[in-house]
Amino acid sequence: MTRSSRPISARARILAAVLAVACLGLAIVGSVTFVVQHSRVTDEIDQRLSAQVARLQTVAAEQPDDTGSAGGAAPATDDLVIEEFSSVEDYLQAAVARLVPARNEGSVAIVDGEARFRPATLSGFDISDDHELIARAVAETTAAGGTVRGTAETEHGSMRYVAIPVNVEGDPAQGVYLRVVDLNAELAPVTAAMFTYAIAAVGVLLAIGIVGWFVAGRLLSPLGRLRATADAVSVTDLSPRMAAGGNDDISDLSRTVNSMLDRIEGSVDSQRQLLDDVRHELKTPITIVRGHLELMDPTDAHDVATARAIGIAELDRMTRLVEDIDLLASVEGGTFATVEVDLAALTARVGELVSVIPGHPWLVSARAEGKTLGDQDRLLQAWLQLADNAAKYTAEGSPIEIGSRINTDEVCLWVVDHGPGIPPASRQQIFRRFGRAQGRRSVGGSGLGLAIVDAIAKAHGGRCLVTDTPGGGATFTIHLPLRATALPAPVRAGDVLQREAAA
Repeated sequence: MTRSSRPISARARILAAVLAVACLGLAIVGSVTFVVQHSRVTDEIDQRLSAQVARLQTVAAEQPDDTGSAGGAAPATDDLVIEEFSSVEDYLQAAVARLVPARNEGSVAIVDGEARFRPATLSGFDISDDHELIARAVAETTAAGGTVRGTAETEHGSMRYVAIPVNVEGDPAQGVYLRVVDLNAELAPVTAAMFTYAIAAVGVLLAIGIVGWFVAGRLLSPLGRLRATADAVSVTDLSPRMAAGGNDDISDLSRTVNSMLDRIEGSVDSQRQLLDDVRHELKTPITIVRGHLELMDPTDAHDVATARAIGIAELDRMTRLVEDIDLLASVEGGTFATVEVDLAALTARVGELVSVIPGHPWLVSARAEGKTLGDQDRLLQAWLQLADNAAKYTAEGSPIEIGSRINTDEVCLWVVDHGPGIPPASRQQIFRRFGRAQGRRSVGGSGLGLAIVDAIAKAHGGRCLVTDTPGGGATFTIHLPLRATALPAPVRAGDVLQREAAA
């Protein structure tokens, strides 16, 4: 089954997500900044326009008469008070002369809908020819009956304006003082700052993109090696491993995957070894039965009976072998029932059961007083297997001892015999499947007994060791943790072989 194509890599997706978040953040910051600055500038403009409403009623005469417009001179008074003027034109002429527009500002005096006076200074700009804006201001003040503020789009750009109606008692003329501020010019510094911000934001996004691309590639490179390693692993070759380095989560993943591959390889090797051993062990009885059947004389009743007895005996041995293989698989892969095990009661029970094994006097040399956690049935099975193994390999009449004790941090269950002993070079081999100290079948059995014992011990977090018995013989001891809180995961034969190889 081929891997489906992925048009967008994880690296690109991560980078796109980072850039999207960064872009959104920069956009929000820029927008908020622009809105705040725009609002601040607009408020300042409104404050300046509002000041015109107050100043128009009383205008300080601080400038000489020649600063007025060409339309006429102001009255010779310290203050321009509207009640002192007889006509709208005179008042507006004087007001325009005194209220000089600042930079980015313009003003005009309107009488009966027409622009009549404009400032003679060059500090502002001229709006007297903007008929559309003038008409709008006159219409709005007439409709509102008072001062009007607003924003208009004109040929000169966006304008913020205030239109103040002017009326003089006894003069039917309708006057309007119009003051405008160029919004575009006032907002030019804000616009320039935002343009600079936009350029800087693009540069930041570009830097984030470049750095993020390399950082994402470095972080995801172990995943690429993981994929390559997974593609390289096959049933025939389980040796590829990832180079584990670093101390981050992905490096931990690399080490975990390597550990998983080690366990898989060990399990597969164990299964292959088991199949090879089973094939070898089954080949012998099949060959024996087949040979006797081929050589049997069907007309000779004695020959037929002999062949039958040999065939049944070999089939029984094959049955025991299959049962032991099934038991070993159950021990290695099964789940144990964890209960408190009374060591003194367990020792007494084993002593009671082994006492019926003929050919040897049995002695319970010590009993531990205490409890441990474990599967009582499996521990009983392993201990009895050691006792049965000692009975098979020890000369008839030789005494065999069993016992238990509690050390500082472990529990020991032992079987002591006085037989031929186990050579040091063979003490690891005998715990393997079909392993024997002499390398040949000297007594009956499948060759799986000690492998089962070792698997049960390791499943309880312990181990089974063999040492010399003083005076000759072998001592098999099951070492268990004193108070294990929980049984560890089932121990596979591959793990056992790896630990033995490391040892």
